[in-house]
Amino acid sequence: MNKYGYIRVAAGVPKVNVADCEANTHEIINLAQKAYCQKADVIVFPELAVTAYTCGDLFTLSTLIQAAESSIERIRTESFNWHDMLIVVGAPLKKSDKLYNCAVAIQNGNIVGVVPKTHLPNYGEFYEMRWFCPAKIEESSKEITIAGISAPFGANLLFHKGSAKIGIEICEDLWTPIPPSSYLAQCGANLILNLSASDEVAGKHDYLLNLISQQSARCRVGYVYSSCGFGESTTDMVFGGNALVCESGIFLAESHDLFATNQLSIADIDAESLSNERIKTNTFMDLPLNISIQKIELSYSIDDQLQPKDLLRPISPTPFIPSNASNLNSRCQDIINIQVAGLMRRLDFTKSTKIVVGISGGLDSTLALLIAVETLDKLGYDRKNIYGITMPGFGTSDRTYKNAVKLINELGVTFKEIPIREAVIQHFSDIHADIENHDVTYENSQARERTQILMDYANKIGGMVLGTGDLSELALGWATYNGDHMSMYGVNSGVPKTLVRYLVKWYANTIAQGIVKETLLDIVETPISPELIPTTDDGKIQQKTEDLVGPYELHDFFLYYLVAQGYAPSKIYFLARKAFAGTFSDDVIKKWLKVFFKRFFSQQFKRSCLPDGPKVETISLSPRGDWRMPSDASATLWLKECDNL
Repeated sequence: MNKYGYIRVAAGVPKVNVADCEANTHEIINLAQKAYCQKADVIVFPELAVTAYTCGDLFTLSTLIQAAESSIERIRTESFNWHDMLIVVGAPLKKSDKLYNCAVAIQNGNIVGVVPKTHLPNYGEFYEMRWFCPAKIEESSKEITIAGISAPFGANLLFHKGSAKIGIEICEDLWTPIPPSSYLAQCGANLILNLSASDEVAGKHDYLLNLISQQSARCRVGYVYSSCGFGESTTDMVFGGNALVCESGIFLAESHDLFATNQLSIADIDAESLSNERIKTNTFMDLPLNISIQKIELSYSIDDQLQPKDLLRPISPTPFIPSNASNLNSRCQDIINIQVAGLMRRLDFTKSTKIVVGISGGLDSTLALLIAVETLDKLGYDRKNIYGITMPGFGTSDRTYKNAVKLINELGVTFKEIPIREAVIQHFSDIHADIENHDVTYENSQARERTQILMDYANKIGGMVLGTGDLSELALGWATYNGDHMSMYGVNSGVPKTLVRYLVKWYANTIAQGIVKETLLDIVETPISPELIPTTDDGKIQQKTEDLVGPYELHDFFLYYLVAQGYAPSKIYFLARKAFAGTFSDDVIKKWLKVFFKRFFSQQFKRSCLPDGPKVETISLSPRGDWRMPSDASATLWLKECDNL
């Protein structure tokens, strides 16, 4: 365990010799030792691991049952050497002249609990009811004696190990309509261990992965699955061996090898994330329960020396972008479709057939224009009903201006250019502002002039102003209040900046052609800027957003882990150090983390009056949806923690 709420779990698949308990125990101990050396808090082994699963009628012989009991005793004795690590191993155990298929939980030389299998298969090659008795999760727990030692016995045991609340089910339990893990999760379990013996059949592995992923996601648990492999009898079946670790539907570690003699998968489960998910999902506890859980407290220690590089789970620097390449294409298409569907409905409701959008040659307005084009194409409207308006000002660069003009013309939308320089100069004169003073008035006057033009032009033609601002800008308040902050529909309001860049690039490479593709790819490479400060003498961008507020890569990372996961600054900083190792120094991460919290709190007033816009990703900052926060909330707690990093 460590102070950030991570539980290090291991799934071990040892080589077995059928009915050779001594050899099997030796392999189990070796894998447990390896897991302990990697600081595992919990390790789970397959179903009936001490005997092998495929013993058949040998399970009815006292010699094998006694040998299994001796194996448990040996593992218990060895566990004195694995300080606080919980070992869960499968064994056939006798109680009151009945034989049970059990998971035996061992820690620090103690048998802390025994969980019998609830659902016994009796089909195909699986005839467990021939040898074993089923348990019932609603029954009160009892006791079982193993080698003279008494231990709690029942399917309703819940093991508490610090932030880990551990429930156990066995193989077939998972495949039933309502697995025991569903009840255990409702009773507080955030980590489920499954000891399994699943045969290998063509196509079954993918089904198994989907089953584990769905159960893990539905129950909001970490799920550790260990299934027997090499050495099991191949008389009628082959066992593939699976060592899997899943958290809320995402696999953190996988091993599946028909030929490996031993397998070990280790990963860090995030108990805090699971808890925060449950807090936000109040339907989680709605089902009535007819079981009484026996809580078993386990010893644990806190590792406060964990370094980011030692964390055993992937931390992507771009959490809003799928890391799995096979998912990227479908994810991008899904997001585009959501934006298009939202805009289609708004046009349908307002009976509007015309769209007005300000085109700067930057990423956000480019994505908004592409969505407008896709929407009108789906509706069968002429693209000329889109009015792409360029509004050159004091800071407009040659590069962005040319890209804006090319994009508008090549996409076949109506081009309109309305320079703002003279109007803004007149406005400065009216309010007695010094044009040489490039302060907030200088910048915001330009943004509000552009918004006035767009709104008034939309009124003139009976159209709708399409907002271009993105989720990252809303998080940082990087928008002029009642300027670019305002529109009639904010189509990008749910898309973070890192994803905007990726979507434009994806569109260029998969949909666009010719000059449109070339232009889009150049826009992707253009520095992000509001272009409100005059350019350099050679017409290049002087005002770069990321120099002022920090890298959007970092801010999107901070935003995800604050809003989606609910983490404290110290944990966000810890994860950022792992994700951005070699890219940003610790001091740089710390600097921009503090900027993020300052701006996120102080700029809530802009988010409190946002235009409508669709949620497309994990989070939204709409005051009507995911994020409802007072505009005058204090950031003191968060900033104080940043100062202490």
